[in-house]
Amino acid sequence: MEQYSAFLQNTSIFSGMSREEIKSILQCLDAKKENYSKGSVILRAGSSTESMGLLLSGKVLVIQEDIWGHRSIMDLISPGDFFGESFAASPGSILNVSVVADSDCQILMLNINRILSVCTAACSHHAKLIRNFVAMLARKALRFNNKISHMSKRSTREKLLSFLSAESTQRGSLCFSIPYDRQQLADYLCVDRAAMSVALSALQKEGLISYHKNRFTLHMDVEENR
Repeated sequence: MEQYSAFLQNTSIFSGMSREEIKSILQCLDAKKENYSKGSVILRAGSSTESMGLLLSGKVLVIQEDIWGHRSIMDLISPGDFFGESFAASPGSILNVSVVADSDCQILMLNINRILSVCTAACSHHAKLIRNFVAMLARKALRFNNKISHMSKRSTREKLLSFLSAESTQRGSLCFSIPYDRQQLADYLCVDRAAMSVALSALQKEGLISYHKNRFTLHMDVEENR
């Protein structure tokens, strides 16, 4: 794992740790690196897991799908982010989501039970790990709160404006790129893709937004003059 030392130091869960501390922690957590090709199912709904994944490279989607095939994207995982931690921390719990590789990716699987209990070596940096883990869970909870906020809007138009406004605020700019393609955005907002495309076109004609592919610009002056 030496090749990932610098990368891991910049992840939220290993924040504030030296390379030697991270090396020790990885041994404690029984870390295993795994490779997945695009489209591979990493964790499948209906199964259980004792490990959570840290994405080293690529892109991963957390998907919820009902028995009729209706799909909703719950989260998009980028390098440095985790997935599966809630299920891994609840022994015997059954996943109601699947985790799928959206591109070729490399993942570090970590035994979560060894995070939540003091290791046999009683390493002093384990306390840092637990603090970082709790902070990471809090940030993820905020992310899901944002999704719930978008989903609570009544119309596709309102969901889009809520999502785009939140993305703009998060990036501190009226011009930004989103991580989803059109179908993924529709799945994330739980709306029909065709209806979403109509709503996007209407917003652009009204001068509220302009966009090209996944690049958006919001125009505040139009809304203020209404």
